Parts: sequence; C-alpha cells; structure tokens
Amino acid sequence: MTKDKNGSFSWLLSQSGERKGKFVASVVLAAISMVCGIVPYYFAAKIVRLLLDGSKDTSAYLINCGIILVLWLGHSLFHALSTSNSHLATFHTLAVMRKKALDKLSKMPLGDVISQPSGSLKSTIVERIDSIETTLAHILPEFTTGIGAPIIVLIYVFIISWKLGLAALITIPLGIVCYCLMMFGYEENYKRTVKAVKELNSVTGEYINGIEVIKVFGKAQSSYEKFAAAAKESAASFVDWMRKCNVYMTFAMCIMPATMISVLPIGGIMAMHGTVSTADFITVIILTVGLIEPLIGVMSYSDDIAQMDTIVTEVRSIIDAPEMLRPEKLTKQIDGGDIVLDDIHFGYDEKEILHGVSMTIHEGDFIALVGPSGSGKSTLARLIASLWDVSSGSISLGGVNIKDIPLDYYNKRIAYVSQDNFLFDISVRENIRLGRQNATDEEVEQAAKLCGCHDFIMSLENGYDTVAGSSGGHLSGGERQRIAIARAMLKNADIIILDEATAYTDPENEALIQHSVAKLVEGKTLIVIAHRLSTVKNADRLYVIKDGIIEEQGTHEELLAQKGLYSKMWAAHISAKDGDENV
Repeated sequence: MTKDKNGSFSWLLSQSGERKGKFVASVVLAAISMVCGIVPYYFAAKIVRLLLDGSKDTSAYLINCGIILVLWLGHSLFHALSTSNSHLATFHTLAVMRKKALDKLSKMPLGDVISQPSGSLKSTIVERIDSIETTLAHILPEFTTGIGAPIIVLIYVFIISWKLGLAALITIPLGIVCYCLMMFGYEENYKRTVKAVKELNSVTGEYINGIEVIKVFGKAQSSYEKFAAAAKESAASFVDWMRKCNVYMTFAMCIMPATMISVLPIGGIMAMHGTVSTADFITVIILTVGLIEPLIGVMSYSDDIAQMDTIVTEVRSIIDAPEMLRPEKLTKQIDGGDIVLDDIHFGYDEKEILHGVSMTIHEGDFIALVGPSGSGKSTLARLIASLWDVSSGSISLGGVNIKDIPLDYYNKRIAYVSQDNFLFDISVRENIRLGRQNATDEEVEQAAKLCGCHDFIMSLENGYDTVAGSSGGHLSGGERQRIAIARAMLKNADIIILDEATAYTDPENEALIQHSVAKLVEGKTLIVIAHRLSTVKNADRLYVIKDGIIEEQGTHEELLAQKGLYSKMWAAHISAKDGDENV
C-alpha cells in the first residue's frame, strides 16, 4: 500500500466516482475566481496612474471602478460555486469511504474485527474520516488560487522590474527556514497524538461500558486513574507538540508576509534614481503587499495533508484488509443439508484452538456441543456459521465446501444466536423483523409468542414499538436473549445454532423457550452449545469438546455409560441443580 501523500490524494479522488467531475469543476471555477480576484489590482494601479498624471476624466475613474466592482463580484460568485462543487464531491467521497469500510467489516473474518478495539474502529470510520472533509473540500480550490495568484502577480511584477520582483521574494527563504524547523520531528509527534487519541477512545469506551462492574467491585478509583492518565497523555501529546512549534511558527508567520521590509526601501531608492517610475513603484507596492498570504495559506495545509495521509492509511487498512473469499454466485449443486467437518484446525494469531476436529451433522439432527469453558465450543460454532475461515481442513454443506458458497446464500440458511445478544437502537418489533425483512406484524408477534416474549413485550411502555436502546440497554439480559431467539426463529433458516442462548433466562422461561424451540426446529438442523446439560440430554448426538479436540461423542445414555468426562460433568450438574433446589 502506498503511503506517499500523492498516492493518498489520488486514492481519495478515485473514491469520488461519478462526482470526480465536480472536483474538476471546482478547480476550473477556482481558477476563474482567482483571475477575477487578481485583475482588479491592475485596474487599481491604472487609477493610481491617472491620479499621479493629474487626470480629471471622471468617466475613466468610473469605468475602472465599475470593472473592479464586477470583477470582485465575479470573484465571490465563482469562489462560492467552486467550494460548493468541492464540498458536494467531498461529502460523497467520505460517504463512499464509510460505506466501503463498514461493508468490509461484514466480509472480514470475525476474529480480525474483534481483535481491534471498537473505540479505535469507531474513531477511524466516524471522526477520522470526518476530519478529512475540510482538507479535501478546500485543498483543490485553495491550492489553485493560493499558488496561481502569487505566480501571476510575480510575473507581472518582474515585467515591471525584475529587481523589485526579487526584492519581494527576499523574506521567503528566511520564512521557509523557520517553517522547516517547525516541521522537524513532525512524524514522531503526529504518531504520538494519533496513538494517544486512540488510547483515550478505547479507555473511555471501556470505562463507560464497564461502569457497572467498576462500581460493584470498587474499582472506580483505579479505573478513573487509567482514564485520567489517557486523557492527560492525549492533551500532553498536542500541548508538547505545539510548544515545540510555537516560536518557529511565530517567526515564519511574521517574516514571510513582510514583503514591504525589502520592497519599500529598495523601490524607494530606485524611484529616487529614476530607474523605476513612481507609478510603477506604487503599482508594485499594491500588488506585493498581500503577495505571500496566499502561499502561507497553502503551506498551512501541509499539516492537514500529512494528517490526511495518515488517516487514509488507516482507512485503507480496513478497506484493503483480507476478507473471507466467497464466490458471488453459486456454481455448485448443494445436495441436502448435511454439514461435514473434516480435520478442522483453527487458531487466533499464533495459538491453535482446534486440533483436527471432524464430525458429521446430518440434516435435521439435534446435536449439542458441551465441555469445559474455553475448550473451543463457541469457536467451532462460529466456524460452522462461517464467521471465520478454518486454518486448515474443510467444512461442507450438502457436499459443497462452504468457501465455494456465496456468503449471502449461506447466511440465509443459518440462524445464529449467541450468549452476547445484540439489539439495535430501534423498536422491539423491528429488532425481531431483522430476521426476515418482509415479515408482517402478525408474523413478528407470532414468533414472539412462540419464544415466550409476547407477554413481557406487551408490558413495556409502548409494547412492540418500545425502543430497545443502544445495544438493547433498555431491556434485561434475559429479555434481550428471548428477542434474539425470536429474531432467529423468524428467519426460518435450515440450520439453527444456539450458543448458550438461554444463559440469562430464568428456569420458567427457559422451559418455555426449550418447548418453543422444539416446535420451531422440527425438520431443521439444530446445533446447541450449553453448560446446563439437562437442556441438551435429548440431543441426537452430544460432542464433548476438551482442549480443542472431541473427547467423547454419543447419546446421553452412551456417554454416561462410558464414565468419562461427560459422566463427571453430568454428576456435577445434577449436584449443582439439587443444591439450587434446596436453597
């Protein structure tokens, strides 16, 4: 990936699509605006010449003033049109970048997504992309006028007197030296600010999301200290950087525009000796008094361009990230719904979690994955759901490797409910309807009734129209779970995966959900991960996963007869269950 500024800028323009023409129009309009802004100085100089010549021709003065007025009005008009076009193109470009980044997240392996802090991803996709707007919207028109206008003025000044032209440039080298000193160590300083801001976003999100745990376990002080330290480092990264730059920046901003320091004495001496006329001398003064300000404006964008380059690199790291390779169209015939896992190996980073797992799940089977925490059960379920790609081995559906099946097609055949159920900040009705977008209100409510949701939903303030809140925060954990299960059931998929989906449900509602699930999954393939073994003892087959391998497999009775790990887990489960009943 290119990291040079031109590469980043070219990449940004490539994202503008059909709006690229507006960027071109912005440059053309900016050039016209620039000409309209420069030419009035020529006519102002003509008025000065008329005054010095003692002319009393009122019409000549009026004509020149009228031309100046029209040109300045044109300058304002074309400048407004230029920035309007550049802003329209810029907002379209930023929207395209955000859409591509979000679309890529849905196509990346889940592990690659969750390995990055959500605060960091949010910062890049929202704030960081948004911060490009000012630079991208103004850089083309501002560079056109900021560089073009001084060049044209200088050419005209050199035509009048090359000596005065050189005199107008004397302060530039001194200013550039100060500017270079100001930019010394830029990359290191900027990287520090980026790192500090990302850390602050991450710590802030962690502090807010974990506030309940922080209060319960008395970690408010230590957690706040971590947040305060991140906030101080973020502020210090900017303050220290600015402190290093202030002196050099002050000198650069004071020296570079001071063209009159050289033009006035040199031009005055030349006028006294007759090597330049008084009228030309005054014309040069008028033209050069604001000669450098546009260049300073252009130079001020160097910091924004450098930041833009860093931001583009961050965004491209998302957009260009490896994704789960799937064909766009299904080209192979899927024969039935059997799922076959053949010698599956998978790991996070360098650590392998699953070691050669093989199993066959026949269409319509009810199978359960059980075992100690951290044994790889959820990882296995996510691989079946195609949230990750296997490191080696294969998973097939109906005799076709799932890597040869379009992701959209495969997703339609699977409903996945995890223990960490996520609800969007929309109504309860619409959260359930996400399972099948064309479902009617009656079908949504029927799914809710079958999953034991209807009664508690009707008790909410606005019933099915109650907004769930951010991440479903207005509802309890058990309520969120039941809504998520209703959403999965409404999808009417062939394969249903429940990953500890009843973990937060009370026994009464759990029994209702189990009864409802039994009805809804008739003829479908059901894969359940459960710690409560009593909820899956009727499974067609249980797989006991330990340390990433299948330790045991069989029916409930067969596994008890083996007197292995499952038998011990069952005994512990029954003991705990009896203990709960005696409390």
